[in-house]
Amino acid sequence: MKPHLVVMAAIAAASVIAIASPAKSLGEPWIKAGETPGQYEIGVDAEGYGRGGNAKFLRQVSGDGNGWSTLMQQISPVDYRGKRVRFSAQVRTRDISRWSGLWMRVDSPGKHGASFYNSQDKPISGTTGWQPRSVTLDVPEDASVLAFGVIGAGKGTVWIDDLKIEVVGKDVPVDSMGPAQKLATKPSL
Repeated sequence: MKPHLVVMAAIAAASVIAIASPAKSLGEPWIKAGETPGQYEIGVDAEGYGRGGNAKFLRQVSGDGNGWSTLMQQISPVDYRGKRVRFSAQVRTRDISRWSGLWMRVDSPGKHGASFYNSQDKPISGTTGWQPRSVTLDVPEDASVLAFGVIGAGKGTVWIDDLKIEVVGKDVPVDSMGPAQKLATKPSL
């Protein structure tokens, strides 16, 4: 066999093996949580942003698509107390049936979700290319936990890559959840 044909066959075989290889597992400190975490899988695969490789993903693998899960991490907020913090990432989706987005939560003693934002008012759905997304919150002086990640609601896959947690200036606006519904001004008695 001609040497160039052998090389081409070896490259083709390696490509097929790489494509068929399962995604790498995603260990601590990343966890899967949410309403129906058993219907989702998390991992790392080669569909990374820019540099390629190591994109983290959350993928619905079972169920009717009515639940949601999150790929998340929790850290100590000690370095961020009293500061404004932005969590940013590149986000990509494939066949998201409901919505996905970045989220961040700051807990304080006795206050689960003292600060919280989940991007539900800026949802990503369907199939999209890589796009920058971010969440910015103020971290109280008494903060005890800083949690962040990506939500996937329904069927499909969401990837995140190029993640950053950084302190930003007060000129960067804080993300906030609007009221869920308009409240009546008078009671109905």
